[in-house]
Amino acid sequence: MRYSRALIPTLKEAPSDATNTSHVLLTRGGYVRRVGAGIYSFLPLGLAVFAKVSAIIREEMNSSSALEVLLPALLPAEYFKETGRWELYGETLLRLKDRKGGDYHLGPTHEEIITDLARHEMKSYRDLPRIFYQIQTKFRDEPRPRAGLLRCREFSMKDAYSFDVDEPAALESYEVMRKAYRRIFDRIGLDYRMVSADPGAIGGSTSAEFQVLVQSGEDIIAVCEGCDYAANLEVATAGAPPPSENPKTSELHALKKVPTPGKRTIEEVSAFLDKASNRFLKSLIYVATSGTEEKVVLAIVRGDHELNEIKLARALGATEVRMADAETVKKATGADVGFAGPVGYNGRILVDRAAADVQGGVAGANETDQHFVNVVFARDYEGEVADLRSVVAGDACPKCGNKLALFRGIEAGHIFVLGTKYSATMGATFLDKDGQNKPMVMGCYGIGVSRLVAATVEQHHDENGIVLPVSVAPYPVHVVQVGFDPSVVEAVAKLESELASRGIDVLIDDRDERPGVKFKDADLIGMPLRVTIGAKALANGAVELKPRTEKNPKNVELVPVAEAAARLAERIRAGARP
Repeated sequence: MRYSRALIPTLKEAPSDATNTSHVLLTRGGYVRRVGAGIYSFLPLGLAVFAKVSAIIREEMNSSSALEVLLPALLPAEYFKETGRWELYGETLLRLKDRKGGDYHLGPTHEEIITDLARHEMKSYRDLPRIFYQIQTKFRDEPRPRAGLLRCREFSMKDAYSFDVDEPAALESYEVMRKAYRRIFDRIGLDYRMVSADPGAIGGSTSAEFQVLVQSGEDIIAVCEGCDYAANLEVATAGAPPPSENPKTSELHALKKVPTPGKRTIEEVSAFLDKASNRFLKSLIYVATSGTEEKVVLAIVRGDHELNEIKLARALGATEVRMADAETVKKATGADVGFAGPVGYNGRILVDRAAADVQGGVAGANETDQHFVNVVFARDYEGEVADLRSVVAGDACPKCGNKLALFRGIEAGHIFVLGTKYSATMGATFLDKDGQNKPMVMGCYGIGVSRLVAATVEQHHDENGIVLPVSVAPYPVHVVQVGFDPSVVEAVAKLESELASRGIDVLIDDRDERPGVKFKDADLIGMPLRVTIGAKALANGAVELKPRTEKNPKNVELVPVAEAAARLAERIRAGARP
């Protein structure tokens, strides 16, 4: 491709709405353009990366015996109503009516539609197992679309669905997909971790995420320094701490109420009473929602810990939890916000394990400007003990006891064993070998394809621009033509022809621009190998080769003209290996 005929509208400045690296560089590099909030057009370079990523995904899915389908994006409401997700998805679901007043929506995911296909087309155990997949546009009305391609209202996803006769067979399909996902992310060239995760609104049991490790990631994952344990912060647990040497309950001081005028936060009360935050019982009033029912609960974590709302919802069996407003807190405790506590609280109490171990703690007295000291679990208050807190760096690994470290990541893939959540509800059944009618056991496997484009840039860039891996680069070779001397033009055309004969795409910067401008654009758009062809080097029978990963602009390799195509081909083969 000749640069002069391509559409690569590079920008010197980042757009004002760009908040993260991939958003800045993909826009500045002419890969994408914003159409509206969370809505983007892919320009030729961006679409080429998208196509390379999609091709890798297709190859690995096909090699895993998955069957490609294409399901509609416009869906009748009846399927989501059948499973209850018409209400569950709430405002996230983009709904519309046709001219006759019928309810429709744009698909955020396709569990119901693929299950409908299965219940009509597969009736016997002989039809199983099956794995179907598609690469399709999804729609979710995100309340705050942000970060460019990472959080969109319209995005592309590879979603796959497995159907099996029982749970052990479903776990085999899950394992097939797990291995396929590893090959996909390895081939793209990403540094990632597979971590245990919460299934969320999709449902199911076994669940894991593939997190691309980047400092700008919106997710936090806990990784053990000594074993293979890794989990999203939403589900990560800490191992048991060393046995405490707490005194006997009978030896502890009696419960005592103390005035704490105007001191509401842990920090304020800690300073006022001169007690460490890990001696506090952070008492939080929440409203838990299950279906149409709402209940107020008190959740307690240690003062130096943070409550994990997903863990709290799971412990309560709730679909959603939210912090109570000031009026609800006052009604539940009789006190203003900041003075809630478990002693004397009349309602359901959940206590984190670490908080339950606090002996002689500090807690709100359910009375404005008052706190209790010397609070002891099981002596002064009761509650359901559960894992409610987010782990912190240095916590013990629950698997081996070594320390946990925290990393930031971008969720690029998610795999689930769904069980019979959808098949039983929708009547997707089969006749087993004994003639018994049973629901199919399902799995679900998603990769955000457009998100992977952004995640790759988040991980592969430097201060000058994008640094694409060979596997997904639109053009593995970027030739910078310096001037229009006949010898230069001839050498460029010859190299282009030789690379084409080897099946290698090449971008030729043939613009009438200064070399400095061309080099800056080359660094910005980030093709893996840059070849500079100019009269000076050609006079010595050579061209200049510089990998994009080379930081020093002076570190160029002089390659004989006759060897350039073969040398580039070898570099590309080496770079494409996972």
